[in-house]
Amino acid sequence: MAVGMPRAETEMVSELISDRLYRILTDRIITGVLQPGERIDPGAIASEFGVSRAPVRDALTRMEFEQMVETRARYGSFVVRPTVQDIHEVCQFRKAVEWVATGLATTAIAPEELRALRAEAVHALKEADRGVYEPFFESDSHLHNAIIAATGNTRLLRARSAVEPWVTWLRVLGATGVHRIAGSTARHLEILDAMLAGDAETAQRIAALHLDEVEAWAIEDFPGVVGSPDDAATRSA
Repeated sequence: MAVGMPRAETEMVSELISDRLYRILTDRIITGVLQPGERIDPGAIASEFGVSRAPVRDALTRMEFEQMVETRARYGSFVVRPTVQDIHEVCQFRKAVEWVATGLATTAIAPEELRALRAEAVHALKEADRGVYEPFFESDSHLHNAIIAATGNTRLLRARSAVEPWVTWLRVLGATGVHRIAGSTARHLEILDAMLAGDAETAQRIAALHLDEVEAWAIEDFPGVVGSPDDAATRSA
C-alpha cells in the first residue's frame, strides 16, 4: 500500500487499474496477440505495466467469470480454447436478450433512428459487394446495440455488453464469414421494417430466427473446433 494513502483510496486505484488491464488483456485475446490455449503470466503482465499482481489477478478473475480465461490448479491461467458449444451458448444468450429487447424497443425507438439504421444497413451491403466489409460490422453493431439501448433497461445493457467480447472474438477466429453478410442484412432489414410498422411480434420472431441462423452459420464456418468438448465440460464443472 502506498505510504499515507487511505485503504479505501488504494482499493479504488487498484480497481481502476484492474479495469484497464481487463480491457487490454481482453483486446489481446480478441485480436490474437494472446492465442487460444496460451498461458498468461501474471508476473510478466505486472512488470509490463508497472503494477502489483493484485489488479492483474482481479482482471483475470473477471475474465475467468466471462469464460475467456481458465485457471488450472498448479499450472496457472490460460486463454480458453473456444468450442462449438461456446458458439451455441453465446447465440442462445443473445437470442434470449435480444428477443426481449426487440419487443420493448419497437415502441420505444424513434422512427427516424430506425430509418437511419436501415439506410446504414443498405449502404453497408453495397460496400460489402465492393469487398469493403467494415461498414457491415459497424452497421451490425449499431443495430443490435441501438435496440438494446432503446429499452432503457440497464440490466439488459450490461448483459449484452458482457458477451460482446465473445461475439467479436468468434468473428475474428473465423466464425460467420463475410459471405454471410447478405443473409444477415436481409434479416436486419426485415427486423427494422417490422419495427417501423410497429409490429413487435413479427420483429421478435425475425430477431429470434436471425440468431438461430447466425448460430448455424457460425458453426458451419468455424475453422474446426479450436477446443474439444472436454474443454467446455471442464470449464462448466
